[in-house]
Amino acid sequence: MTDLADLTIVAAGRGLRSGEFSSVDLLDAVTRRASITEAQLHAYLTLDKKGARSAAEAADAAFADGKDVGPLQGIPIALKDNMCTIGVETTAASQMLAGWKPPYDATVVRRLKDAGAVVTGKTNLDEFAMGSSTENSAFGETRNPWNPDFVPGGSSGGSAAAVAVGSAFGAFGSDTGGSIRQPAALCGVVGMKPTYGLVSRYGLIAFASSLDQIGPFARSVEDSATLLDAIAGWDRFDSTSIDGAVPNFSGSLDGGVGGLRIGIVSDLMGEGIDTQVRGAVSGMADKLSEAGAEVVEVGLPSTEFALSAYYLIAPAECSSNLARFDGVRYGHRSNVEGTTEDMMSHTRAEGFGPEVIRRILLGTYALSAGYYDAFYGQAQRVRTLVRRDFASAYEKVDVLISPTSPTTAFPVGERSADPIAMYYSDVCTIPSNLSGEPAISVPIGLDDKGLPIGFQVMAPSLGEELMYRVAAAVESISEFTKRAPLASSEVVAP
Repeated sequence: MTDLADLTIVAAGRGLRSGEFSSVDLLDAVTRRASITEAQLHAYLTLDKKGARSAAEAADAAFADGKDVGPLQGIPIALKDNMCTIGVETTAASQMLAGWKPPYDATVVRRLKDAGAVVTGKTNLDEFAMGSSTENSAFGETRNPWNPDFVPGGSSGGSAAAVAVGSAFGAFGSDTGGSIRQPAALCGVVGMKPTYGLVSRYGLIAFASSLDQIGPFARSVEDSATLLDAIAGWDRFDSTSIDGAVPNFSGSLDGGVGGLRIGIVSDLMGEGIDTQVRGAVSGMADKLSEAGAEVVEVGLPSTEFALSAYYLIAPAECSSNLARFDGVRYGHRSNVEGTTEDMMSHTRAEGFGPEVIRRILLGTYALSAGYYDAFYGQAQRVRTLVRRDFASAYEKVDVLISPTSPTTAFPVGERSADPIAMYYSDVCTIPSNLSGEPAISVPIGLDDKGLPIGFQVMAPSLGEELMYRVAAAVESISEFTKRAPLASSEVVAP
């Protein structure tokens, strides 16, 4: 008999509506799974047991009264701990915000609650979303459910691990340079970054405002589209959100790839890409061709410089955004005696971890007088070139494909002392953040160590419908149905 925690969102929804089980049953299933796996994985920072129970009971009462607000009603969903959630501790995995309980919900959180979702809790991340392994959390690292000796990716590693292991049916993360897609690839789940502005950033604790975007983690492409349906759309509280009609993404999955022109990005298939990852992506490209698509090589030459440009733009914006954490308004405040300047200096030294401090210093330097044009200004010019490369590519093809990550998951601690090696983990995902266009990672197999391989599909701005159509075809062709070893209800906690 299938454990309820292993169901997809769509299957769980069918069971709820048929009366086969209740929302409380689903919540009990994921809570039981978390009680087994959290000691090894640490996917969550906070499990909101009381709030989740109340929401599940309310969902069951609504079903009993004949009220059905949509496919997420009664479904347990997790949130990355950089999304403001009223009355629930929200830390961004930083000592700077330890104990802080927001007085309001982020727009995404409010929309999920309006859709009847049951928020299970807040998941672990790299501090302030700065990292690629979820080892930079001030509250301990998250481990990979396929092998706890390996990282889950980052910065949304807790959300990816929770979905992979079954302690949530779906989850949300934020993607600034690949922080949804890369951990999705390393944990063997579906992770999607929408077009910049499609989803409101109101209530998201900002890292780099021109790059950040909230998106879903799920066990299937259909579940991913269902989650995006619930949160997409204009928000008057976010001036960068797009004011326009929002398609029904979950209705965009049929049609296959016949007649489509698909470009495989040659610049993301060369040196630095693991041979097994490259082989799996090439093999899937061949299968897409057999399914009726025309697959051609496409160059994005500016992606050679995208990583360098990103690591100037993102730190510069983080330097500005994190200036608000000064011990005066909210968050941690040092008890040191002395001047206001002394207090602020000690507050930031005590509250921020090493990676956050590294990026603040880098960003402040890039924005300083005499260096602004040489560093930040030049990086923005590279960003323009990246956008032009994508625009040129989409004149020739409908979508682009590539690996999601240059490697599968790497051992815990292997890259902690080597920031350059760690930053390279995002080389395949960063270009879509710089261009602001949508991209999705779909698992397509395992390497010889039994670790998942992710396949990335990229599309033009607001091209989510076509992107999901291709992703659904990739999922169908790959038939990747294996679950992470720790996703078994028979696992015994150490």
